[in-house]
Amino acid sequence: MSETKLTAAILIVSDTASRDPSTDKAAPILVDVFNQYGSNQWAVSEIQIVSDDVVAIQRQVVKWCDGERSPNLIVTTGGTGFTLKDNTPEAINPLLHKHATGLIPVAGVRNKSIIITLPGSPKGAKENLLSILKQLPHACKQAAGEDSRVAHAGGLKTLEGQAGIGPDKMAQPLQHHSCGHDNSAHTAPKAYISNDPTEGAAQRHRESPYPKIHVEDALQLILQHTPTPQCIRVPVNSNLVGCVLAEDVQAEEPVPAFRASIMDGYAVVVTQDNTNGKGIFPVTSVSHASPGETPALQPGQIARITTGAPLPAGATSVVQIEVTEIVTKIITDNGEEEEREVRIKKDTIMPGENVREVGSDVKAGETILRKGELLTAFGGELGLLASVGRREVLVYKKPTVGVLSTGDEIVPHDRPHSLRIGEVRDTNRPTVTAAVRGWGFEVVDLGIAKDKQDTLEQSLRDAMRKVDVIITTGGVSMGELDLLKPTIERSLGGTIHFGRISMKPGMPTTFATVPFKNTAGDMEDRLFFSLPGNPASAIVTSHLFVLPSLQRSSGVNPIGLPKIQVILDHDVRPDPTRPEYHRVVVTAVKYLSAATSTAIIRCSRANYHVVWAALTYMTHLPRLPDQEKLQPCVMQVIRVSGTIRKAEEEIIRRARAAILKARRESQDGERVVLDQILSPDNEVSKRPERDEVLESGIEDVEDDEEKEEDENQEAMDEDD
Repeated sequence: MSETKLTAAILIVSDTASRDPSTDKAAPILVDVFNQYGSNQWAVSEIQIVSDDVVAIQRQVVKWCDGERSPNLIVTTGGTGFTLKDNTPEAINPLLHKHATGLIPVAGVRNKSIIITLPGSPKGAKENLLSILKQLPHACKQAAGEDSRVAHAGGLKTLEGQAGIGPDKMAQPLQHHSCGHDNSAHTAPKAYISNDPTEGAAQRHRESPYPKIHVEDALQLILQHTPTPQCIRVPVNSNLVGCVLAEDVQAEEPVPAFRASIMDGYAVVVTQDNTNGKGIFPVTSVSHASPGETPALQPGQIARITTGAPLPAGATSVVQIEVTEIVTKIITDNGEEEEREVRIKKDTIMPGENVREVGSDVKAGETILRKGELLTAFGGELGLLASVGRREVLVYKKPTVGVLSTGDEIVPHDRPHSLRIGEVRDTNRPTVTAAVRGWGFEVVDLGIAKDKQDTLEQSLRDAMRKVDVIITTGGVSMGELDLLKPTIERSLGGTIHFGRISMKPGMPTTFATVPFKNTAGDMEDRLFFSLPGNPASAIVTSHLFVLPSLQRSSGVNPIGLPKIQVILDHDVRPDPTRPEYHRVVVTAVKYLSAATSTAIIRCSRANYHVVWAALTYMTHLPRLPDQEKLQPCVMQVIRVSGTIRKAEEEIIRRARAAILKARRESQDGERVVLDQILSPDNEVSKRPERDEVLESGIEDVEDDEEKEEDENQEAMDEDD
């Protein structure tokens, strides 16, 4: 080994230290690392401090790298977090001529200098530098132009011996250094599951290293790592649609706030002792549904009033205009005719008639909405809040969602030029974006990221600064350009909770969390849903996995899509190993909902769809005293060919057969209810096959089931 020492330059990135260098604690610690653990191979040539400014960082790094005596190694510390002021990775990344991925936030080579970026924490900077210090001399010599054949002449063992990292020496640096804490605090390096993008195809996994998990288990993992809802106070306006209340809401004002007329007519004065309404009365004033005072009304006087207008003081009731007639008129000062006297033709008028009393809709202080209620665009909740004078409410904060497409082949869907061979228009981004917006969440369009790890990493880092949840499509399969999993795990330090699901479509669906430092300096997780690039897979998995997570973090309960019971109107051969999900068009018919798949593919849920239809029909029947006796028969598989009409009749026939069997096994008291179901007046009994079912009972159903099982087995044999 040459006696000439390698040179290292240290760049401190800190607004505080740039103003007061005495506050910097990292530089002395890093110098000590080079001196204590650098095997006498290093000399720190220069230390500089700059502010958290991209231009300042780049100016100093370029000055070092492009100078005549460039250092072998440049170490930066600080500015690698996720706050708006942390700009070191963004400053260094474009300066690099060659990138070293998977080590630390950003590392690479410019000219003959290796550049690495370390955390701003002195402890974190020290431990990161220690973890790679033994490998740096060899890397720096290669970057400086050393002949690799000479360097490798002694083989791997020689290199390890020079670096002090042989099998018997790997742990030595950490065993003897003085950090002021116990050695047990050190943890072993993280074992990555994803492929290493820097390795060749021969080194990559030939099969996915991620086990296939069940859909229910995947959903449970997602909900386990979904953040709990956070409360925020927001103004009452249309932006509340889709929010969930985090508090009970009380009315600040009564509704109505004054005694108001229910209809157009005349305000009158009556008492309990005198309810006679007939007579001719002078019209003394007019009350419109607008702010203002009206003169008090005396007995024997009336006032014209419009719907919603406040009653004049002294008025007790309102007579609708239809039971009155004008007797005499008067010409007003502006030349218009007005009634002077009006005859009321109604015999009896009760006090309070056609009047909305103060607080008759909502009393002041009354609870109008409960914690956990969803504020919708169609339920009238916003109008109710506005009517009682609420200006702000406490709700659960809805996460902001970003949608990113990945792939070199993906081009914007609205690009005007024709597609070249291999190009694909981006359908996933607008489709998933529309779905998330339809669920009521704010969406940020993150664009398209190419299949290059540094580009993808930068896109994801930028996304974490903008949104809480990141949805990506593409790049999660087994190809050499499927980089999402290794980028999330190796470059962002994330945890992949699952990488495959036993389902169709959507098997490569991936869910991960990545630690992130928010603007307040607190650590939190960003959620990553990496969905397959196939459009059908992307939209199906969005509904199955993304929606429940967004709803959980927004306080929505219950979560997930509503479920209905349907029957398929065509045969679907089930997959024997994993569930399949179809997008279907549901049509309502008299006794059930019929579903037509938009793509006839295998669907192991098909049997259950049909069973649900049978149970849906059963819910239209009177409640039976012992449901358990009916379920074993009713829940058997019903596979039906032909039209919806035939399917409907088949379900009715089998349901009735189940009721007959239950009736035979029931006690005397239960037969009364069952006989009501089977009576001629019941809608079920009017179906065409009633007599046939009554005569043959359950035997006919059992024969059909044995025949059906034979047909199913034949279909399975053909499929194999």
